Amino acid sequence: MKLKSYFNTLKNKPALIPVFAIFLNKYVLIITVFIFWMLFFDTNSWLIHQELDQEIQELKDNKEYYIKEIIKDQKDIVKLKDSTEIERFAREEYFMKREGEEIFIIEYEDSLPKSKNDE
Repeated sequence: MKLKSYFNTLKNKPALIPVFAIFLNKYVLIITVFIFWMLFFDTNSWLIHQELDQEIQELKDNKEYYIKEIIKDQKDIVKLKDSTEIERFAREEYFMKREGEEIFIIEYEDSLPKSKNDE
């Protein structure tokens, strides 16, 4: 009951607090609550849209990366149609060798995985 009488006194004296009197208008209250609800609590809220926009941007970045990788792989495929390039690729990647040839693999100490005994 006290709250109702407090609001009635404010409605009777809007000249004392003009800004507060505007917020007592039921339409302004309803619109404010609606905007607040739509920004933060609704299933299509502004926060959710921000998350979705971020995901879309990440997916676009991934798409650009994969397109570049596809182009690079297509160039490699064209190069590997030549028999000398296939031989070079096999020797570099799979350490294959010709007859009578020896291969020496040099590993640096910092490139070797550390064992538990070394620690």
